[in-house]
Amino acid sequence: MKKPTKKAAEVKKTVKKPVKKAEKPAKVAKKPVKAKESKEKKSKVVAHGLGRRKRAVARVWLRRGSGKILVNGKEFTEYFDTDMNKEQAYIPFKVVKVTNYDADINVHGGGVNSQAEAIKLGISRALVEHDPEVRSELRKFRLLTVDSRLKERKKYGQRGARRKFQFVKR
Repeated sequence: MKKPTKKAAEVKKTVKKPVKKAEKPAKVAKKPVKAKESKEKKSKVVAHGLGRRKRAVARVWLRRGSGKILVNGKEFTEYFDTDMNKEQAYIPFKVVKVTNYDADINVHGGGVNSQAEAIKLGISRALVEHDPEVRSELRKFRLLTVDSRLKERKKYGQRGARRKFQFVKR
């Protein structure tokens, strides 16, 4: 075997040794996380409905209760700023004349008006799922009819969906 030369010995001295990382503390056994239990027990879901309008999607869960409507965790009177939207969201309950259901609603997408109409359809579908006899009553007021109109796409060579660029004669 070859003996290390002086240069190799000098290089070894100048090379820094890697610093040891601090040792990790011993793992502590984690306790299972329990779901937070609310003070008031949530009653069982009676029915579920899905409503859509333009780009808005509303998922509605009906439970037995006092008639509270929660939209994304807020009271629906707080969530909707105009009276028309508040009325849109509540109209299925007025038509069926039912006030003993709480509605828990998750809505996203679209604008506030579209969300109100999506909620209207979602509540109507949930009511029909729970009690099929109310279907004809909701049909009279066209609450189960889906408004399928969507935004028209922009075409190439045009300024918008239908708007053209201004014509220049000269």
